[in-house]
Amino acid sequence: MVKFSIRLLLGVLLVTGTASAEWAVVEGQMLTPYAKDVSPDKVLPEYPRPQMVRKDWMSLNGLWDYAIVPQDAARPDEYDGKILVPFPVESALSGVKKFVGKDNRLWYTHDFELPADWPEQRVLLHFGAVDWECTVWVNGTPVGNHKGGYDPFTFDITQALKSRGGTQEIHVSVWDPTSDSYQALGKQVTDPNGIWYTSVTGIWQSVWLEPVPKIYIAGVKSVPDIDAGVLNVTVDAGGGTVKLVALDGEKVVASVSGAAGEKLALSVPDAKLWSPDTPFLYDLKIELVEGEKVVDSVDSYFGMRKVSLEKDAKGVNRLFMNNKPLFHYGPLDQGWWPDGLYTAATDEALRYDVQITKDFGFNMARKHVKVEPARWYYHCDMIGLMVWQDMPNGDAHIGGEQPDLERTPESEEQYYQEWGAIMDSLGNHPSIVMWVPFNEGWGQFDTNMVTQWTKDRDPSRLVNQASGWTDRKGGHVYDKHSYPGPDMFPLEETRASVLGEYGGLGLPVEGHLWWDKRNWGYRTYETKEELQGHYADLVTALRPLIGQGLAAAVYTQTTDVEGEVNGLLTYDREIVKMGTTWLAEQNAKVFLPAPKMISVVPTSEATPQTWKYTTKRPKSGWRKEDFDDSDWETGPGVFGTEGTPNARVGTKWDTDRIWLRRTFEWPADIAGLPQLRIHHDEDTEIYINGEPALALRGHTTNYMQKSISAEALATLHPGTNTIAVQCRQREGGQCIDVGLVVYED
Repeated sequence: MVKFSIRLLLGVLLVTGTASAEWAVVEGQMLTPYAKDVSPDKVLPEYPRPQMVRKDWMSLNGLWDYAIVPQDAARPDEYDGKILVPFPVESALSGVKKFVGKDNRLWYTHDFELPADWPEQRVLLHFGAVDWECTVWVNGTPVGNHKGGYDPFTFDITQALKSRGGTQEIHVSVWDPTSDSYQALGKQVTDPNGIWYTSVTGIWQSVWLEPVPKIYIAGVKSVPDIDAGVLNVTVDAGGGTVKLVALDGEKVVASVSGAAGEKLALSVPDAKLWSPDTPFLYDLKIELVEGEKVVDSVDSYFGMRKVSLEKDAKGVNRLFMNNKPLFHYGPLDQGWWPDGLYTAATDEALRYDVQITKDFGFNMARKHVKVEPARWYYHCDMIGLMVWQDMPNGDAHIGGEQPDLERTPESEEQYYQEWGAIMDSLGNHPSIVMWVPFNEGWGQFDTNMVTQWTKDRDPSRLVNQASGWTDRKGGHVYDKHSYPGPDMFPLEETRASVLGEYGGLGLPVEGHLWWDKRNWGYRTYETKEELQGHYADLVTALRPLIGQGLAAAVYTQTTDVEGEVNGLLTYDREIVKMGTTWLAEQNAKVFLPAPKMISVVPTSEATPQTWKYTTKRPKSGWRKEDFDDSDWETGPGVFGTEGTPNARVGTKWDTDRIWLRRTFEWPADIAGLPQLRIHHDEDTEIYINGEPALALRGHTTNYMQKSISAEALATLHPGTNTIAVQCRQREGGQCIDVGLVVYED
């Protein structure tokens, strides 16, 4: 569906700026293909707020003056040079790439002139986001202060303006303690040497102006109710009457009028529903009327959809979309860019990440400890990508067994203020289906109270109270992190079991790395083929979990991020590591009916299985069928040490190596592709009838399925077969258990 309200208004943009000779991308930095499209007179020129569009507006993106001074110093008289707003000062696209830190303050100044044809109305100054605390002056008059790095804010600057024909001057002061205070900071550190994630300081989303009347539309809240067939809309304005008109293209489908500030029910009969497969959006025109006169109007849009937690036909809790169960599958999306850090070079770049995620065959993305510009969510709305939205990390950290933090009153107040502002600013986007207040114990306090507060603030969406490790039995889902996984928590009566992070398979691609050293993934491979093989194994292992009740899975991650090389894309977005078509074909299997798992050679998960074993190096030929293992010991699995995660130890093994053998009967009529089911800690080699079946390094934290080599598969025959295993202990816990399963669709 073409959004008339957005497309027609893009042409009214007014840009301020100076000659490009005053700015250049910092050399020697990794760039995306979109960096070439950035210039001082063309900086994110699209309308920044697609959910509430006015026809008259003016972008202030472009070249500003900047200075970095000691934190307590007065406003500088001289500035260090030019910075390209809205790129963070630490980024290459800013033209600066300097570290600020908690002991300094970043100052901006910029001159502008209001358009001569703007009516004599009020003027609003909008900031998409500034990290972290900023104070703003216009023509020397303070117009406002804001704390929070991820929520948009607005100042009415009317009283500070000079005559409409004169030059106006803005000053912005920013202080950002980054990781040295309690504020939400996401994935940043303050190391000036760039040893890990780079800091983001200052203006990092669009800055813009718009004229409004004395009484104007300040905000809109829309909540769909598909069961009742209505869109509930509340318009925030200083008075007057509101008129709402819903359109399907040029066709008016509904209208309603009522007082501003009241909840109005816009009837949408036989609504076309929004979903990832059919992301239909209605246009919404909103007018504010005084008497017979329209004093203000904005264009918006909405999607009719319902998100809920319900039980399926088998009584298992699932995530429902529009009253039907829908498995949520998508990547962890951190939204970092090598050239702009938090800020994409262009709107096309921003849209690319959404579109390629959909092209990969995913239907959702977990926006991880970051909040994006409104246009990212607009692209998700248009393209049909569900979003789990995290609150960015902040304050201190707790481990899985530790109690909740006791934040200071100031820290708690800031959390609620910023989380509420984020929720309110994004609340109209149909793509957002779940709120995630906490991640892996970062800043986690009063967990169940925060969860209930989040539910009460937005009852129309699901709440994932704590993604990974620090669950407090609240919210709509029980979220497990398992690398590489996949895995799931046991089913519960009131919550769905979801896999909030798994995978993390790494592939460093030469020529597309942030740095040459310290690159890592949870598992790292050397070739595309190796990566594809292990990703296919994860998909195969995921499918039976879905059958058992798993309701969602989040694969780590969309792109490489600095030293993390476990992205589906390289950090510069140049390389799709596994191929778009291949990945889409694999991911399509996730949405097929779950297969039936037949345990042909049981593991010792439920019932101990007997093996022959030795901890002394055996004679050559130990892996072959006809090897004489009569002098080996006999014992039940699992072999390992107590305390190893998810290992029901039957025989203690605490030496550095163990060798195992076992015979099994292979049925003549078995159908489906056999796979190894294995829990190993650590390096393991498995042989079937003497042929290498699988070699693994590292460890798992639970059982998972793995493909068997073609050579080993070829040896399987009706009757008696042999499986032989070698496992080597390196550090920490240790265990080994192996079985064979067959999946039948």
